[in-house]
Amino acid sequence: MIRLTMLAVAAMAVQAVTAVTARTFDVTDYGAVGDGNVKCTEAFAKAIAACAEAGGGRVSVPGGTYFTGSIHLRSNVEFHLEKGATILFTDDRADYLPPVMSSWEGLECLNLSPLLYAYCCTNVAVTGEGVIRAKMDYWYEQMKEGKTGIQEARAILYKWGSEDFPVEKRDIVAAHPAVLRPQLIQFNRCKGVRMEGVHVKDSPFWTIHLFMCDGVVIRNIDVCAHGFNNDGVDIEMTRNVLIEDSTFDQGDDGFVFKAGRNRDAWRTAMPTENVEVRNCHVRQAASLVGVGSELSGGIRNVHVHDCTVDNASRLYFVKTNHRRGGFVRNVRLENVHTKVVKRVASLSTNTLYQWADFPDYETRLTEIDGLSLKNVSCEACEECAISLQGDARCPAKNVRFENVCIGRLKGKLVDIENVENVDLRSVRGGAIGEVNYEFKGGRPKEDK
Repeated sequence: MIRLTMLAVAAMAVQAVTAVTARTFDVTDYGAVGDGNVKCTEAFAKAIAACAEAGGGRVSVPGGTYFTGSIHLRSNVEFHLEKGATILFTDDRADYLPPVMSSWEGLECLNLSPLLYAYCCTNVAVTGEGVIRAKMDYWYEQMKEGKTGIQEARAILYKWGSEDFPVEKRDIVAAHPAVLRPQLIQFNRCKGVRMEGVHVKDSPFWTIHLFMCDGVVIRNIDVCAHGFNNDGVDIEMTRNVLIEDSTFDQGDDGFVFKAGRNRDAWRTAMPTENVEVRNCHVRQAASLVGVGSELSGGIRNVHVHDCTVDNASRLYFVKTNHRRGGFVRNVRLENVHTKVVKRVASLSTNTLYQWADFPDYETRLTEIDGLSLKNVSCEACEECAISLQGDARCPAKNVRFENVCIGRLKGKLVDIENVENVDLRSVRGGAIGEVNYEFKGGRPKEDK
């Protein structure tokens, strides 16, 4: 098992991010008006084009509120929000057309543009002390999936992916009227990415999406988005990432490690790897660490440590299913304390969500080897503290809990099935309700 030190991961990420030149391009010189009413989409595009064509530099947004449609970044551009500046993205669907190359829940497609978007860029940054915010009225309506017909659009996308339909022809906007909500911020196939200092508020879908990137540094940002599917950072088929000294307040998971869905990911064969998250504060999240369920390209060498958590349903959640394939190797959570959780750690090998409606095309099981929690504690746990449900056809293995402490416990301490070589010797559970172990299939690590 390869274990990169946190300094090695940080060094790889920082090495890929270089400084831009000193030129500054003020968006107001290109027609942007910070009154919150005038639409500034064209002005932003002109400023970014001028900066890129001059060889790179800083596009500066001074104080004010700038109402805009999608913003597309380019190589060697630092998009900088001065203190007091707010980018307010419209909620008009037309402002995110024509569709662009993107990915939606692990499947590549042409979809509505992410609101802030960088595609195939090298050396690109979003910095400053300002705010990036989405106007949400329309997007909140699209979150009511039972009323939107989105499942029919999912079926089309699922069929395309399962039959290797050419990616460049997958225009889901033209194929179905249902709206697959765009990400707020997406870096797609970029190398050398930096986000620093900014405040991020509200999102139609995933908040920050790193897709097929190499070399990413995110530090000192503040994210708050409480809508449906509002993960904090989704790291997908991306390598050499450092996230540090930031605050997240999410309607869904905090840090999510993904690697594409089924054939799309088997085709590209790009794992998510070499990721470090450290010294972050999570106010609220469904899970602090979410792995999957789109993980068909594989996930390895992830270290989340020294984070504070106010409120999370789960601290650590690995999820896959019999369609995914891929692998999970060496995913570590260390030095984390929180108050009340439903579960401390979960492993599910039958997580399908809304995609359960669609047929199996292929069965590929996920190899899971090397999950670790160290110096992790919670004051109370409302359900089974550690629930690990592996697949009998491919049991998970080598799961270690070191100095894991649960205070008040309302359910079982441990419920494990089809997991081999589980080290539970330093797990301690507390005082309320039934405190016991249930272990079916696989085998625990033996005391020596």
